[in-house]
Order: sequence, then structure tokens, then C-alpha cells
Amino acid sequence: MSAADKRRTVNSLLVNNAMYIIIALVVIFIAIRMPAYRSVNSIVNIVNLTAAKLPIALGIAGCIVLTGTDISAGRMVGLAAVIVASMSITANKIFPGLEPLPIIIPLLAAIAACAMIGFINGFSVAKFDLHPFIMTLATQLITYGIILIYLKMGTNNGQTLSGFDPQYRDLVTGTLFTIAGVRVPMYVLYSLILVGLMWVVWNKTTFGKNMFAVGSNKEAAEVSGVNVHRTIILVFVLAAVMYALTGFIDGARVASVNANTGLNYECDAIAACVIGGVSFVGGTGRISGIVIGVLLLQIIFTGLNFLSVDQNLLYIIKGLIILVACAIDMRKYLAKK
Repeated sequence: MSAADKRRTVNSLLVNNAMYIIIALVVIFIAIRMPAYRSVNSIVNIVNLTAAKLPIALGIAGCIVLTGTDISAGRMVGLAAVIVASMSITANKIFPGLEPLPIIIPLLAAIAACAMIGFINGFSVAKFDLHPFIMTLATQLITYGIILIYLKMGTNNGQTLSGFDPQYRDLVTGTLFTIAGVRVPMYVLYSLILVGLMWVVWNKTTFGKNMFAVGSNKEAAEVSGVNVHRTIILVFVLAAVMYALTGFIDGARVASVNANTGLNYECDAIAACVIGGVSFVGGTGRISGIVIGVLLLQIIFTGLNFLSVDQNLLYIIKGLIILVACAIDMRKYLAKK
């Protein structure tokens, strides 16, 4: 290899890994500047936040593999949280007189509601060839409207739901174990289980192979005998189930639910997926990359909170992360071509 080729190779590696290099430098700077950032409490908090955001990222990643996205994800998280909360509160204003139900019932109701919306998304994208962005934009607005109407039912009048039944709180936020006196909640275990299940689905099932085939080349997949329509629908339904589980966790974790629950969660999930190597050009992605992407995002934003960065500025930073990550991803794609 000539000196010029070596330089081009080094430059390519630096550009392709620029996002990771920048994140590493920022994290090192924060760790030096704020010693509390390196504490056990901070590290466990980052792990907990990662676990809470993993299910939605695992869901939306499948949509990205299909060269699409799902911007209704955050609102579905909110819908699921509202449904579960409305059936798990001790002083019920939405359904006056209703005692907290066994937690499996609210959970299944939330999953069913989100799965129905996911089916509508997938069916419309597959059958009518609607762009996923447009379709999920429509269902995002519709879902938000449903949440607002739901919260006005009974005598609630749109108020925040809180005061959850202990069985719900304990199931989600109960102590799994402690590290140096710092609690690790139960939902960390649930997220690890979901990561394992999704790894099996993506890598060891016919559905997973079909998903990557459709994402790589839809026409070629159809010629090869893949049921493209069914695969697209199942991806969106599976994603919706992940959003429902995110809402189930988030309600108990935050200990209250309102119309803004889940707002902009899809932005974090998309950023994490792109950082983790799930490509918008389709057919590329790994579960391990998604986990790393969510973890890195939580590491950097926890650090920025330690530096007391303005919360409004975080939206700008998230947007820049998505922009830079997508630009690097597209550069890789063009270089391969």
C-alpha cells in the first residue's frame, strides 16, 4: 500500500469514527471537570436511564432497517403510559370507582392499543406505499389527540395521573440489587431480557432475515419469495409493542403520567440507533450497536447535566448529533458504492 493510500485509509477511519471520538473527548473532559460524574451513583443512574430508553430504541431500529422511521413512537409511549396508569391508580378519576386492576390487564390493554396503531402504520406503508415519515406523522397527531381525549374522561379533566398502586410501582421500580448502597431497579432486568429476545428475533429467525432482506432491496426480496407486505407490517407492530413496554416502564419510573409523557422520545431513540450503526440506507444494524448507542447518548447527556447545561440547549445538541451521525452514515454508504 502506498503512502497516499495509507493516508486515505487513516482519514477515512477518522471520519467514520468521528462521532465516537467526539463523544469520548467530551466524556473525558466532563469526568475530569466533575469528579461526581465518575461516582457509583452517577454510573448506576446512567445504566438505569439506558435501560428505560432501550425498548423504544429496539423498536424504532427495525423501522430504520427498512429505510424508514417511526415518529409516532413517543406518542405511543405516552398512550401506553396513560392506559396503564388509568387502570393502576388508587383514586381513579378517569374511571371513578374502579379499583387498581391486576397489572397484566393494563399492560395487555396498552400493548393491544399500540399494536393496533403499529398495524395501521405498517399496513399503510406496505399496502399503499406511503412514506413512513408521512404515515407516522399522521398517527403521531392522531395518537396525541386520543391521549388528550382519554385524559379528559370521567372527572379527570386532563390532569396528571399519579398515586399508582404499589403492585405496579414495585414490579417496575422495585430493587433488583444494590451496588455500594445504590439501587438498581427491576426494569433493568426487563430491558436486558428484551435485548436478548430482540437479538434472537433479528439474528435467529426467518422474520429477522426477511427484515434485513427487505431493508437492503425490497424488489430483490420479493423476487426471492419474501412476503414483503407481511414483513413490513410485523416490523411496525413489533416496534409498537416495544413502545408500549417503554410506556409501562416510564409511568412507574417517573411516578406520574400526563399528556407530555413520551414527548420527543423518538428523537433520542433515532439518535441512539444512528450512533449505534443502524443505517437509514437500510439493511444494516445490530442489537449490540443499539445498546451502545443508547448508552453513549445517556453518558453524554448525563454529563451535560452535571455541567448544568441549559435544558433548552440540549435539544440543539440532540439535533446536531442526529445530523452529524446521519452525515457520517451517508458518507460510509457513498464510499462503499
